[in-house]
Amino acid sequence: MGDTLAVARRDEYVRHMAELPLVQRARSHADRTAVITTDGSFTYRELLEASGRVASHILADRSDLEEARVAFLVPPSFDYVAVQWGIWRAGGIAVPLAVSHPVAELRHVIENADASIVIADPELEETVRGAVGPARRLLVSTRHFRNAPATALPDVAEWRRALMVHTSGTTGKPKGVVTTHTNVRAQVTSLITAWEWNGDDHILLTLPLHHVHGIINVLTCALWAGARCEMLPRFDAEEVWRRFVASPITLFMAVPTIYHRLIVAWEKAAPERRKTMSDACRRMRLMVSGSAPLPVQLLERWREICGHTLLERYGMTEIGMGLSNPLRGERIPGHVGTPVPGIEVRLVDEHGHQVDSGSTGEIQVRGTGVFCEYWREPEETRKAFHDGWFATGDVAVVENGSYRILGRRSIDIIKTGGHKVSAWEIEETLRSHPDIEECAVVGVTDRDLGESVCVAVELREGCTLTLDILRQWARERLAPYKVPREMCVTVLPRNAMGKVMKQDVTGMFG
Repeated sequence: MGDTLAVARRDEYVRHMAELPLVQRARSHADRTAVITTDGSFTYRELLEASGRVASHILADRSDLEEARVAFLVPPSFDYVAVQWGIWRAGGIAVPLAVSHPVAELRHVIENADASIVIADPELEETVRGAVGPARRLLVSTRHFRNAPATALPDVAEWRRALMVHTSGTTGKPKGVVTTHTNVRAQVTSLITAWEWNGDDHILLTLPLHHVHGIINVLTCALWAGARCEMLPRFDAEEVWRRFVASPITLFMAVPTIYHRLIVAWEKAAPERRKTMSDACRRMRLMVSGSAPLPVQLLERWREICGHTLLERYGMTEIGMGLSNPLRGERIPGHVGTPVPGIEVRLVDEHGHQVDSGSTGEIQVRGTGVFCEYWREPEETRKAFHDGWFATGDVAVVENGSYRILGRRSIDIIKTGGHKVSAWEIEETLRSHPDIEECAVVGVTDRDLGESVCVAVELREGCTLTLDILRQWARERLAPYKVPREMCVTVLPRNAMGKVMKQDVTGMFG
């Protein structure tokens, strides 16, 4: 009897050793809470069982999906995690779809990925059906997974492709950025080390789950660490503050737009409520901002409210995270710190030569976490790398050992009258104007100057502003060639992450 039990345990151990590390780690956290949603709390054991049912169902009569693309439209929920893990455990490539996107954009992602299976939340089935169109793709509702029988699952090697996230890009249709399980593991373990994740952490997720910020930095890091991920179906400032107060949250990660909206909600609250809200933030060990530039004024206001100096970092869909201010140590406003563990970063000039300290250059990145390819775009993939270094297209300078991002090489670096200026630098100055809530600076083709500095502004409630008044104010704070020549007052166009879409802003100045 003892020998039989020993053999069974050995076989079970060997079988689990062939599983992906994320799944193996989940088994060691089996009875701990993994995910908290409006539907309740779910353990790692329940996640393993649910994702196993998903994998078994989509495998059907196959033994391995062999990197078939599986697109899925599921709101932030326990089902989202079970579906994503189920796709991985079945040997497929997970292609997350954005719940906020119109049918046309969903169709582009599904067709670009050539997804053979599309999974949908029951309430989104009609939307997905419209996006799938007449193509022969298997459409599956998440309700089919609940009673699916468990079957044997394939061994999935880490070198295989795991995830395809579509980038918004600056021109053309979004490209599919493909990462392997090895890439995902490197991205996650880098942040586990840099930000000292542990099993006692509890993070609140409010970010969309079709971007790396939410998928990797929050959800997958939490589950790798054996921590708890509390998920909201959508961002709501009042609900976030309620969760801050009621839940034992230790980490929070968001984009600058979210922090701005939380500040607005805090300022509208009664004085006694404000104190409770601020105290809740002070209990957390880390608050992070990313995916868009963090205005210094916003950082300082957040620090006034809750005592946290937001940790700003730099990353991309293609690399995960590349740079980060320190968890322990000085965080310099307007800077994004130094390379995270496992990542090498250098700055190069337009000829690909490394620049001297203090000089501006394009950020290039190298490391195991860097993506493997743009889906079915070998030429685009080839052009993205230079001697093994991924060219980000972002321009930066190192000051006092810390990187400061100056903007996108193609969008945020404006060449006007022989001067090269950073749109982000001008924006940082203009945000300090008492009437401006937010702004976006772009370069617009100009016959005399090459490019003319133009700005689109969102005004504070009840305020008015003319170009002449703005220019007079700006001349006291900016070099003459940095002062905007044109201005429009508008609501800035943003994507799902709250990032301003500069291409659309440029189109406002015809």
